[in-house]
Amino acid sequence: MTEVKRHVVTAEEEGMRLDRWFKVHFPQVTFAYLNKLTRTGQVRVGAGRCKTNSRLKEGDEIRVPPLAFDKRPADTPKGDVKPLTREERRFFDSMVLHEDKDIYVLNKPTGLAVQGGTKTFRHLDGLLMGLGAEVGERPLLVHRLDRDTSGVIVVAKRRAVASALGKLFATRNVKKTYWAVVKGVPVPHQGKIDVALVKAKGDDGDRMRASRDGEEEDEQHAVTHYNVLDQAKIVAWVSLRPQTGRQHQLRAHMDHLGTPILGDNKYNGDRDLPDGVENQLHLHARRLVFPHPRGGDVDVTAPLPDHMLATFKVFGFEANRFDARDD
Repeated sequence: MTEVKRHVVTAEEEGMRLDRWFKVHFPQVTFAYLNKLTRTGQVRVGAGRCKTNSRLKEGDEIRVPPLAFDKRPADTPKGDVKPLTREERRFFDSMVLHEDKDIYVLNKPTGLAVQGGTKTFRHLDGLLMGLGAEVGERPLLVHRLDRDTSGVIVVAKRRAVASALGKLFATRNVKKTYWAVVKGVPVPHQGKIDVALVKAKGDDGDRMRASRDGEEEDEQHAVTHYNVLDQAKIVAWVSLRPQTGRQHQLRAHMDHLGTPILGDNKYNGDRDLPDGVENQLHLHARRLVFPHPRGGDVDVTAPLPDHMLATFKVFGFEANRFDARDD
């Protein structure tokens, strides 16, 4: 999309928040990016400015500007998007867990940003842009993972597929399972965290925290189910199943329980790490199950990253003890 588009809110979308509408129609747009677009007036509802939590009415016209990931890089000559280098293509191929006519399912490594930003020169969306130069249409991200979260992520080969999957990912028909290693042991060992989150500014960037009285207008409903799979004296291996998909939801929820994820530098998980534990985020998108647009289910499990395997060895956790579908 290289020009301003206008979308009319349908009767089924009456009452939907703007951020959720974007999640359905443009799943590649992060909450932070949408916040910037609304704050600068690039996204509008009707003739006026709006906020990410604005409620939509049937017949409202939503102005959507050209989006950053649909533009050429500034240093790319007009009409010429550079294809992937041989090294980039090998790297991309190494991430592929599943491929068919419509989608890629990738195992994103820790440290690879999904989208570009300040001082972020290598990111998954950039690789997709180069891949598009090879195949004729740029594949699109269906959902997102934090830079330091590893694991399963889905890419659509065409915009129509991205739109269909974006609507699907906004429902509860997608089953996501994450594995994490946390400081301490959650009590009880199995439970549901139903704690609304709000964005809080910090010197090292945005983070999420539990909503307080009077913040209902800005809060985002967030629900996570968790289960302790194994434990040592000072850490636990936990399975996490998010029911909603908020920014940093799992990280903020585990910190709220008093058991932050190991290596989490935003949520108190990088302090006083046990011996032998690498200071990297121990959060991995282990398994994803979702209906394929052409029928049937896609069910993909991603192997653990090296730093988590090393931590499992330190504490005697057996990754093969549980199949991702049994935890």
